[in-house]
Amino acid sequence: CVFVVAKRNSASPVALTCNRMTSGPVTWKLHGEVVDEYYALQDGQNLILSEVHAPMLGEYSCWKGTEKLSSTFLLMEADEEDEIDSFLRCRAKSYDCSFSCMWTGGKYTAVRLGLGHECTDGQKSCKWVSSSDQQQNQFVLTHSRSPYAEESTELEVTVEAIENFHFLKRTKLLFLRDIVIPDSPQIIRCEEVDQHLNVTVDPPSSWSTPHTFFSLEHEIEYMFRDDGRTERSSSTLIPKSISRLRVRSRDPLVLSAWSQWTPWKNTQTMTTFVSAAKNTSKWEIPFCLKTFIHSHLTCRSLFQFDLQSVRALYVCVCVLACQHTGFTKTTDY
Repeated sequence: CVFVVAKRNSASPVALTCNRMTSGPVTWKLHGEVVDEYYALQDGQNLILSEVHAPMLGEYSCWKGTEKLSSTFLLMEADEEDEIDSFLRCRAKSYDCSFSCMWTGGKYTAVRLGLGHECTDGQKSCKWVSSSDQQQNQFVLTHSRSPYAEESTELEVTVEAIENFHFLKRTKLLFLRDIVIPDSPQIIRCEEVDQHLNVTVDPPSSWSTPHTFFSLEHEIEYMFRDDGRTERSSSTLIPKSISRLRVRSRDPLVLSAWSQWTPWKNTQTMTTFVSAAKNTSKWEIPFCLKTFIHSHLTCRSLFQFDLQSVRALYVCVCVLACQHTGFTKTTDY
């Protein structure tokens, strides 16, 4: 589909080209009717339009006798003052090679998205993406950036939309780290340890691996059995006298947005008893050490360091802690 966009409130003429060469004169039509010579001048096989107004928008076609040679849609720039963030929202479930964008500008009937400067500049090499019938107004874009490298340049997301022969084009610049929102985590089990419950939480299946490198921090919200009071904790060790709990997660190194909460879970149906004796075959990094690491490595003032180095340091400190205590087997957290 070929289209030409006229600038709003511009006195500059617009040229339409018959995209199939032929000998002799051609006839131009608008919506099947011969173009009025009052506002159009034919220059060989091209059609020159003076100031473009709403009645002049639509499908122009050039004809050789009864044969249709080509067609071009004449559109006009949309009079849209809203910022792109008001109708395009993007989210990445992980640092892997794709992310999704949701289009909320309901009045536009045809929408497509493209990634990269080729789309911003309108080059033919741009790979446009349309929404599927199953996920209307939902677009999945792929990129080739390494999940292990620090982002130095923003991604360019370009949207083109058409409504009643009016054309909207906007570009959104974003860093992947700013749109990362994990899926809800998985509550694996609750273990009764003395007067507490030790909650085991795993990252969602969609989260980047290995989890020792792409760590998540979890927040647990729980409800007390006696009075229905709720509290939240960043520790996996919570009071035993609760009736239910739920969990959410985020990336602690970039302070991403929190995931959605998991559904509430009844603790009575998922609690097992664990002996107070120390299990030396499996050692979990103490919460105090996790808290220390998080508090020193999540500060945004440290972003002059490469994010890969920060993540690597995070893992190294944990390994050294294990070696210092004499344990060689650690849990993935």
